[in-house]
Amino acid sequence: MATAQPTQPLNFLGNLTPVTTANAPDARVAIAATQRGFETFGYIASDAIATAVYLAQALSKPILVEGPPGVGKTELATATASLLGKPLIRLQCYEGLDEAKALYEWKYGKQLLYTQVLKEKLGDLMAGANGLKESLTRLHEFDDTFFSEEFIEPRPLLKALWAKEGAVLLIDEIDKSDQEFEAFLLELLQDYQISVPELGTIKAVTTPVVFLTSNNTREIGDALKRRCLHLYIPFPDSALEQRIIASRVPELGHDLRRQLVAFVQSLRGLDLKKVPAVSETIDWARTLVLLHATELEPDFVRGTLNVLLKFQEDIEHVDAQVPTLTRLAAQAR
Repeated sequence: MATAQPTQPLNFLGNLTPVTTANAPDARVAIAATQRGFETFGYIASDAIATAVYLAQALSKPILVEGPPGVGKTELATATASLLGKPLIRLQCYEGLDEAKALYEWKYGKQLLYTQVLKEKLGDLMAGANGLKESLTRLHEFDDTFFSEEFIEPRPLLKALWAKEGAVLLIDEIDKSDQEFEAFLLELLQDYQISVPELGTIKAVTTPVVFLTSNNTREIGDALKRRCLHLYIPFPDSALEQRIIASRVPELGHDLRRQLVAFVQSLRGLDLKKVPAVSETIDWARTLVLLHATELEPDFVRGTLNVLLKFQEDIEHVDAQVPTLTRLAAQAR
């Protein structure tokens, strides 16, 4: 990803305070500015993507980003963090993920150490206590000390809530988590707060920008969807994919870029186990540059199909069609 800074920061994005009717910029101007800002960081955003990011900021709502793998869902959160100059805090979801891994854990070793210190000082603590009741009262005064923020090890969700200057929170591949974890997230997504039994309700210091991604391996619950704006990122059309390749692999010549994208687009129309994603198109473009290719020749394409296709049966299926596909790619405009 590029590291250059935008020449003019986007005020409506740089300020994480929700936009109101009193301070909202012209929506079309703001959406266009969003696209230009993303492009500065090497992310080519469609109108739909830029509009969703603008509305999420204006309405202070999370975005649920769905679509096939490799179309730039995770990269959108990364680019937004770069654009805002905020840290990206990522929670990778998986089956069995629970709040201890997502929210916080107690620093049990530190608690044990302090317990030993308290035990050594127990005599001094109880000096002058009149009876069991007063002794217990003095001991109970230390309950809150052992279950305080000082003894918490924050995990991604709590880190995002405690970020003083705000953060971009990425909850990646939410469809891989359990429905129970979805339910656990509802309070965070609705009110940007979370309940910790020992500490009570913890509210966000600064409202984070929240992205959730899904590869649609299972249906996401209605309760979670209601709390989010929905964005579906499909495979890009030829023009958009050429812009993406030009941004990410500028060394690739215009004609070869056009042929490459036409070839990949034709592969996506075949009956494959896994069609190539944008990330694989970028990898193939880098491969062509590395091998000093000047055009798509059948033998060269066959030798590098494993960069685009991840299953041997797909490679074998495409192999016989390579001469036709490369010829059509050369003729594409």
